[in-house]
Amino acid sequence: MQEYQGKAVFGGIAIGKIFVYQKDERQVKRTKVDDVEGELIRYQEARESADKQLGELYEKALLEVGEANAAIFQIHQMMLGDDDYNESVENIIRTQSVNAEYAVASTSDNFSQMFAAMDDEYMQARAADVKDISERVLTVLGGSDGNKMTFSEPVIILADDLAPSETVQLDKEKVLAFVTVHGTVNSHTAILARTMGIPALIGTPVDLSVARNEQVAAVDGNTGILYLEPDDETLQGLKDRQQEEQEKREMLKLLRGRENVTIDGKEIMLYANIGDMKDLAAVMQNDAGGIGLFRSEFIYLGRDNYPTEEEQFQIYKTVAETMAGKKVIIRTLDIGADKQCEYFGIGQEENPAMGLRAIRICLMRPEIFKTQLRALYRASAYGNVAIMYPLISNLWEIRRIKEIAKEVEQELTLTEIEFTRPQQGIMIETPAAVMISEELAKEVDFFSIGTNDLTQYTLAVDRQNPELDAFYEPNHPAVMRMIQMTVDNAHKAGIWAGICGELGADTTLTKDFLAMGVDELSVSPGSVLPLRKIILETDTRSI
Repeated sequence: MQEYQGKAVFGGIAIGKIFVYQKDERQVKRTKVDDVEGELIRYQEARESADKQLGELYEKALLEVGEANAAIFQIHQMMLGDDDYNESVENIIRTQSVNAEYAVASTSDNFSQMFAAMDDEYMQARAADVKDISERVLTVLGGSDGNKMTFSEPVIILADDLAPSETVQLDKEKVLAFVTVHGTVNSHTAILARTMGIPALIGTPVDLSVARNEQVAAVDGNTGILYLEPDDETLQGLKDRQQEEQEKREMLKLLRGRENVTIDGKEIMLYANIGDMKDLAAVMQNDAGGIGLFRSEFIYLGRDNYPTEEEQFQIYKTVAETMAGKKVIIRTLDIGADKQCEYFGIGQEENPAMGLRAIRICLMRPEIFKTQLRALYRASAYGNVAIMYPLISNLWEIRRIKEIAKEVEQELTLTEIEFTRPQQGIMIETPAAVMISEELAKEVDFFSIGTNDLTQYTLAVDRQNPELDAFYEPNHPAVMRMIQMTVDNAHKAGIWAGICGELGADTTLTKDFLAMGVDELSVSPGSVLPLRKIILETDTRSI
């Protein structure tokens, strides 16, 4: 038996045979060509074919993993159509009279090195995207369909890393777990594993040249350990735990339909976070009381232009109608920092996490903001819609928001478009907002504490940097005191306060939040029932 300690990105236990996925080592040779124009045509045809493949992958991913996760293929299509990239390839072919393969490989190396050398983490991540699209073009030029992962039975996939184009082609019914040597918690593989609800490890130091297909393995997504050919005792222990986890999931289903009330009668709003309409099924399956965070920015990502008012309205309306009177809290666009849209034209920033993002974009570009607000107000006529504004730090921001919202109401009234006046809330994500929360509470209907950014800004730790994991401490005493202060000031003003960040799903802190007086927890759909169980078993008088 061999053990490898990786980093868990999704829990659970998987047992089965492994499939070792290793990419073909492509040797690109530099060859002189006489027919330069013919080589340019070869490149253009290969690029068009690669673009068509990406379009097909997008449609497939859209059905399987939702719009947010499928957006990567639209981004790759945009990169493949980038003038700088294509001019570089064509220039190398023309000036050096060389084969298209060499020109593509050279451009790939040059551009990926350029992106990797940038200070901005988002731009650094584009290095892998350039390599992925270049590999696709090279595959077409070589007359191959590329590497296909096919297996006759469910397997644990073991790989150096997996590109989005590789994961989307998988038969998801035959994947038990992912284990990669590289990757980050925000890699596409990790996101896909969370979407599929299967165990996944990254940063696992296993030698792929030693591992063999058909070897029996076990993945413990709770401890982050990969076992190759586990001994009988270890295997039985893992099987027992796997059975226990399945029984717990079945027991949790019995909690469907129960109210979220503590032993001493304190009622908690238990809502779900979603990124797009495809998450609604999981919301209902897990019996969430409403939607506490609809991340509307995913409507903007993966496009080459702004979504129209009508496009947004149809999405918000569908969500509101589907939730049938249950609360739907929609956050206005939170673009910027790690979520970039090229067509916004923000440009490179020295510190994007503290730059032009979220409500700052909306207030500086009111035409974008008003389009979204018009769609939200129109959708409010079809359900229980509330609006939430991210990254508030000042009183004047709220007052300016109210002025713009008033303009929207007047425009809709003049055109006789039906709407209601949705509740207006803000996210508490900055230390500044916490410190003036007593004043902010008088201006809004509710608070939702975004613990991800609040932790980042309070501790001065970049939450996207895996090297700083040891310093990113969401339950740091300073963060917990800020949550308490926010809740107290909300109650003083007669409004409710909830948590919609990742910390809200931490079951080790649920009782602490109940004791603090937190009124609402909004979490991933799969976390709703485990939290309900704790709420039902808690007596806040004894905490």
